[in-house]
Amino acid sequence: MPVSAVLCATLAGCGAPATPPAAGPADRHGTAAPSPAAPSAVPPAASPRTGAGASGRTPPTMAPGPGGLTPVFERRSGAAGAAGADKAVALTFDADMTADQGPRAARGERFDNPELIAALRRLGVNATVFMTGRWAEEYPDQARSIGTDPRFEIANHSYSHHAFRSPCYGLPALDRADMAADVDRAFAAFRAAGARNVVPYFRFPGGCYDDAALRALAPAGVTAVQWDVVGGDAFATDADAVAEQVLDGVRPGSVVVLHCTLSAAPATERAIRRIVPELRARGYRFVKVSELMAAE
Repeated sequence: MPVSAVLCATLAGCGAPATPPAAGPADRHGTAAPSPAAPSAVPPAASPRTGAGASGRTPPTMAPGPGGLTPVFERRSGAAGAAGADKAVALTFDADMTADQGPRAARGERFDNPELIAALRRLGVNATVFMTGRWAEEYPDQARSIGTDPRFEIANHSYSHHAFRSPCYGLPALDRADMAADVDRAFAAFRAAGARNVVPYFRFPGGCYDDAALRALAPAGVTAVQWDVVGGDAFATDADAVAEQVLDGVRPGSVVVLHCTLSAAPATERAIRRIVPELRARGYRFVKVSELMAAE
């Protein structure tokens, strides 16, 4: 496989559509998925996988979809609350690392980006990091630091970063029977690293899913989270181009996908230093996905 294809496979937002079809959420290949259920009016009991987080409150989740399918959350144009008049935006960062990339990390490849996390702290930005379990194992000190900082919450991006639907940007595919266990393994890695601010949300590697994946994932008890703004930071070296793409796409209630993977998204930290003040000048505030979901 060409190097560019391998790198693309590691990045969840690479090539994703900026706006899903009006009929409901869609995967990265345009296949319609079930319409998202409404957020649960009564928060569920705290999950043994996640806990209550820094606020002491159980994170909001969504009711299962038809037939018990895993629910999918994304920005819905015209919805009340954060997706309506409230100028809130959720910046999300995928901390990608596949199960077999340990040798590349050992040779010095940087799958982390501590400078980005430091910039978010310095700028006072709340954010959600969608982390793979393998990333947490490679960088346990960083996972613990992110997962104990009240500005951040850690959500699940699978353990292996393998695909939950195939084809998906060259990613190896998980068997349906292994999907829920892969997600549980990631939660276990977060616990082992000492992360506390962990929420029961999940992002499909590559954004690829279908009904079969939503059904297979149901035992994990998570809410899947998609996005409406692609940051375009995959492989980008022009931070201003990344910033322009985000600034042009953000609307009230947007979920922005960016990356916390230095080797394949080297411009993200520089882009954030422009994105944050410009959005604030437009009246936006930065919230975690749990806060955006709670406002629906």
